[in-house]
Amino acid sequence: MNNQTSTARVALKWGLITGITLVVYSIILYTLDQTTNRSLSLVIYLILIVGLVLSMRDYRTANEGYMSYGEGMSTGTLVSAIAGFLSSLFTVFYTQIIDPGFQERITEQVRTQMEDQGTMSDEQIDQGIEMMQKFQSPGITFAVGIFMTILIGVIFSLIIAAFIRRNKDNPFE
Repeated sequence: MNNQTSTARVALKWGLITGITLVVYSIILYTLDQTTNRSLSLVIYLILIVGLVLSMRDYRTANEGYMSYGEGMSTGTLVSAIAGFLSSLFTVFYTQIIDPGFQERITEQVRTQMEDQGTMSDEQIDQGIEMMQKFQSPGITFAVGIFMTILIGVIFSLIIAAFIRRNKDNPFE
């Protein structure tokens, strides 16, 4: 009888934990008005990596110390999808309901940065801002947030699963 724990159960648990952690960290960034601070934004990757490592270790522990590379990849991808869903849902909620002026402030910051660089004409800056605004709808923000979290999570999972996997000597056990 095979009592193997499913990747979905472990991924749901750690996806929720990672997603909630990302939401809490986002709240801190929004509160401190540090959402455009690149060095603080890198902590988001660290949170995702920690969530992936802990989920794969949890899965391996629950399965008698064994986890294949594919099981690690599927666990990591599911964790990323769940965390991305929660994080993107919060981002849309925040920018549409809690702080509807957030998008406008970001747009003005980008315009100021473009003007300060001095490499673009006013016409090019206006075109760039117009293009940026097309991608600021709630639906696109939500979809891109989930997609990017999954993509980054898959890349991290490729690496993490290679180190955490532990195959059985006899695959028929």
